[in-house]
Amino acid sequence: METLLGSIEQLALIKALKTSFFAYPVVNALHILAVGGLVTSVILMDLRVIGVIRSIDEQPFVRLLRRVALGGFGLAVLTGALMFAVRATDYAGMPLFWIKLGLIFVAGLNFLAFSLLRVEGARRVLAGVSIVLWPTVLLVGRFLGFVL
Repeated sequence: METLLGSIEQLALIKALKTSFFAYPVVNALHILAVGGLVTSVILMDLRVIGVIRSIDEQPFVRLLRRVALGGFGLAVLTGALMFAVRATDYAGMPLFWIKLGLIFVAGLNFLAFSLLRVEGARRVLAGVSIVLWPTVLLVGRFLGFVL
């Protein structure tokens, strides 16, 4: 596994990312922007489903925010993968990194269940779970940035 991770760190694109004065900060900033868009849209969507936000029709609001969340998630995955690749061996050895991935997986399953279920009470519960999960992913991710 370490050989594979070391190989990832030696890819030309990743070496360029490591040595560029601008590239890594731009990727990092895009990651922060993507996560911010993801978490904000998810929380707003969840608050509407729970009933905290009532002044906006639920269906168009959720439909719009779902697109924003998916776009933010896609960009976060892309930029996160690039940032991981810079220090793949180090990150792969950190339990906190695996906790973050596990939380993302659980949040993704929660989102899938939310999207498929039509029972209003269950959707509210899943929205509440989502309000806890995504900020937790954000918090764990921020800790990762300070332990390496």
